[in-house]
Amino acid sequence: MKYWQIIVNKMTKAGFSAGWVSVLDHCGRTVWIVDAHREAKRFVVRADEKLTAFVELERVIHQFAVSLLS
Repeated sequence: MKYWQIIVNKMTKAGFSAGWVSVLDHCGRTVWIVDAHREAKRFVVRADEKLTAFVELERVIHQFAVSLLS
């Protein structure tokens, strides 16, 4: 199992729905767009690499969760 799949599994267990897609930008480079949503809250991240996108999404969701506790 790849690390990005582990991140998706953790998000799913936390009640998030996740999706991802790769697209080509105007220069022909691959860009990954990943998103997760739960209870009307959506997080979207884009990055040049799939793993980077998922790690960043995990960080953003964690940061949001921590902000709710303070």
